[in-house]
Amino acid sequence: MELVGQRKPGITATDIVLALTEFLRKERVVGAYLEFFGEGADSMSVGDRATISNMTPEYGATAAMFYIDQNTIDYLTLTGREPEQVKLVETYAKEIGLWASDMTQAEYPRVLRFDLSTVTRNIAGPSNPHARVSTSDLKEKGIAGNLEAARAQEAQGLMPDGAVIIAAITSCTNTSNPRNTVAAGLLARKANELGLTRKPWVKSSFAPGSKAAALYLEEAGVLHDLEKLGFGIVAYACTTCNGMSGALDPKIQQEIIDRDLYATAVLSGNRNFDGRIHPYAKQAFLASPPLVVAYAIAGTIRFDIEKDSLGNDKDGNPIYLKDIWPSDEEIDALVKESVKPEQFKKVYIPMFDLGEREKAASPLYDWRPQSTYIRRPPYWEGALAAPRTLTNMRPLAILGDNITTDHLSPSNAIIMDSAAGEYLHKMGVPEEDFNSYATHRGDHLTAQRATLANPKLFNEMVVRSDGTIKQGSKARVEPEGEVMRMWEAIETYMNRKQPLIIIAGADYGQGSSRDWAAKGVRLAGVEAIVAEGFERIHRTNLVGMGVLPLEFKPGTNRKTLKLDGTELYSVMGNIAPRSTLTLVIERATEDGKNQIVEVPVTCRLDTEEEVSVYEAGGVLQRFAQDFLEGNVA
Repeated sequence: MELVGQRKPGITATDIVLALTEFLRKERVVGAYLEFFGEGADSMSVGDRATISNMTPEYGATAAMFYIDQNTIDYLTLTGREPEQVKLVETYAKEIGLWASDMTQAEYPRVLRFDLSTVTRNIAGPSNPHARVSTSDLKEKGIAGNLEAARAQEAQGLMPDGAVIIAAITSCTNTSNPRNTVAAGLLARKANELGLTRKPWVKSSFAPGSKAAALYLEEAGVLHDLEKLGFGIVAYACTTCNGMSGALDPKIQQEIIDRDLYATAVLSGNRNFDGRIHPYAKQAFLASPPLVVAYAIAGTIRFDIEKDSLGNDKDGNPIYLKDIWPSDEEIDALVKESVKPEQFKKVYIPMFDLGEREKAASPLYDWRPQSTYIRRPPYWEGALAAPRTLTNMRPLAILGDNITTDHLSPSNAIIMDSAAGEYLHKMGVPEEDFNSYATHRGDHLTAQRATLANPKLFNEMVVRSDGTIKQGSKARVEPEGEVMRMWEAIETYMNRKQPLIIIAGADYGQGSSRDWAAKGVRLAGVEAIVAEGFERIHRTNLVGMGVLPLEFKPGTNRKTLKLDGTELYSVMGNIAPRSTLTLVIERATEDGKNQIVEVPVTCRLDTEEEVSVYEAGGVLQRFAQDFLEGNVA
C-alpha cells in the first residue's frame, strides 16, 4: 500500500483513515496483509499510523503494518521506554533488514497507490465506516439540508430533525493519538472564547484510550476547555463506540419516542453500524475528535458543517468552522510542548507492579449460578456436544449483503423489551443495571439472547403482505410458517433439536471480531452458513465454533435460487480445504410435488488445520483433545 503525496492543511489522521477505509473496501483487500510504504508513510507519526492500522477490520484486511524508522524510535522515546530498549529496537531492526531503508527493495504480489493530497475533511455514515462523505458534499449527499426547518423546531422548544443526541470523542483509534485529542481541545478553546456552547439535547463525553491522555491534555491546558463544552473525561476504555454511552435524559428520550424523531450520533469511533451506538440514535456518523466537538455545537446532522454558521460572536458576526479550526502549526507546537515521557511512565510503570497478592485457595473458579456476568460455559454440552449431521437443516434466517457482526450479535445497550432485557428482569436485575450485551458476554444465558437481536436486521424470510421485508429481530418458524421474535424461534428449534442453517449474501460478517457472533449461532443449533463471501475474521471465528462456512459459486445466490425459507438443506461431499461440496435443497413446487436442487458450493475451510479444528467440533474441543492426548504442555 503505497502512500504518496502529503496531507493538506487542516486534515486529521481520522480524515485519512476514513478515506483509506472507503478506498480499501473498493479494492477488496479482505484477508490481505497490508504493508504501508512511500513518502506519505514516511511523514506520519506512529500515532497517525496506528489510527490507520486500528481500522483494519473496517476495510477487512488481516493486518496493516508500517516499517520501523526514526518515527518509531521517536515514539518509543516519547512514551517513556528506557534508552537501552530503544537502542535495542533500532539496532535489531537495522541488523536483520527491517529498517525502512532496507524495505525499499521489497517485492509485493499486489501494489495499491493512494494519494494523501486528495484527502478532504470527512465523515462516514450513516451506517457503515466505509461510507465516506466529504464535509464539502454534505448537502449534495442529502445529509445536510433543511436547516431552516430544524431551526424553526428549535425555536419552538423542540429538538430539530437529525438531532445529534450523542457526541462522543471515543475509541482507541482516535483518542490514543495525541494530535487528534489536542486538536479537539484547541477547537474547544476557540469555541469557548467566541461564546459558542453545546446544544442542550446533546449528550457529550470524552473517553481516552489511556490515562496518559488526561495528563498531557491537562499539561496543554485544553482539558478544561473540553470540560466547559461538555467533553469531560468519563472513562478510559470502550464507551460510546461499543454502545455504552448510558441513558439519555428521560425528557429527551420521550420526545424522540413521541415524535418518532430522526436522532443521530456523531463519534470518533471505528464503527457506526445500525443499532450499535444507542437504541434511540437511528443512525451514526464517524468523525475526527475536533469535528465531534463542532457537531455538538451545531446540534443536528442537517447542519452543513463547512458552510453554515455555528453562531455569532459578541459583535453579531457569524462564526464558521474555519474560524475555530486550529492550524497544523498550533496543534504540532502544543503536542511537542505538552506530551512528555514522564506522563507515560507515571501511568504504565505502576501497572506492572503487582506487589503482594494473596494466592487463591484453589486454581478452579467458584462458579456462581445466579451471576448474569460470569457463568459456567456450555461449550462441551448440548448442541455443541451433539454430532453435526448437516442434514435436513431449517433456515434460521435468509440475509442480504453486508451483514455485520453487530447484526449477528449486537454489543450495544440492553433495553427492557428485548429478550435479554426480559431475562435480566426475571433474574432480579434492575433496568438501570442492565448494562450492555458486551459486558454480559461471560454469561451465555444473556449473550445467547443477543443472537440476531439487532432491531435493524432484515430477515428476508419475514415478509409483509405487500411483499416488503419487515425490519427487526424476527424469524419465521417452519414448517408452521409462524413469525415470532428471533430468540423465541431459536428456543423453539432448540427444543425440537432441529439443526439450522443461515443463508446470506456478500461480505458476511463485517465489523469487529465479535466472538458471540459465532458462539450465538452455534449454540442456537446452526451447523452451516452459506454466503456469497465471508469476512476473514468472522469466518475464522465460525470455524473455531464448529460452524461450516460454505460459499456460493460465482453467479449463484439466494436470489437466483429463489430461496424463501420453506426449504430443507443438506450438505454432501468430502470436507477438505476449499473442496467443492453439494448443497442439497429440498422444497415443494407449486403443484405440491417434492423438488430436489443440487447446488455446488465451496468449502471455506481454507487449510488442513481448519479442517482439523472443524472436525473436532471447534477450537475448544480441539484443544481438549490435544490436552487429553498429551499434545499440550
